[in-house]
Amino acid sequence: MRNSLTGIALVGLLIAVPTVASAQAQPRQETTKESKDSKVARGDQHFMKEAAEGGMAEVQLGQLASQRASSDSVKQFGKRMADDHQKAADELKQLASQKGVALPTSLDRGHQRLYDRLSKLSGADFDRAYMKEMVKDHDRDVKAFQKEANSGKDPDLKAWAAKTLPTVKDHQQQAKQVSASVQGKSSPAASPAQK
Repeated sequence: MRNSLTGIALVGLLIAVPTVASAQAQPRQETTKESKDSKVARGDQHFMKEAAEGGMAEVQLGQLASQRASSDSVKQFGKRMADDHQKAADELKQLASQKGVALPTSLDRGHQRLYDRLSKLSGADFDRAYMKEMVKDHDRDVKAFQKEANSGKDPDLKAWAAKTLPTVKDHQQQAKQVSASVQGKSSPAASPAQK
């Protein structure tokens, strides 16, 4: 009973004096409502949101590839993208929830336009366009995950980025190989920075 009264009094103080809120421990559910209430640095929040949007797009585009691609290697790549990015998205959602960061729940305009454009293609045209996008996307992803793993502020998010980075690098290499095969080129050699 005494703990309940103390909790009620603490909540009253937190509402009345906002500066007290930063000095007191708040229940986890109060901090999960909005990202602005999160204790996660702005750069880390930005990375989390970008990773969530990109992951969502990878899942949806991967599913599209498994339906529309003509090449078995593109279909298999799409399935892997959907599976791996869904697993990473689930981990990121759990971490974001613990940190009080609200993640996007739908594709942003850019990813939606890409999805819409690719959904109008099929066969070899789809294969080439999809794989070209996957190479560009994973080149960006490797840089973003590397930056977060090296210089992120939140230790848990840094650890997640470092743990996920090898898979993202593997996706990058596979995307280049599959893209080269559907473009009719030999596989590009990995640069030392990408190995």
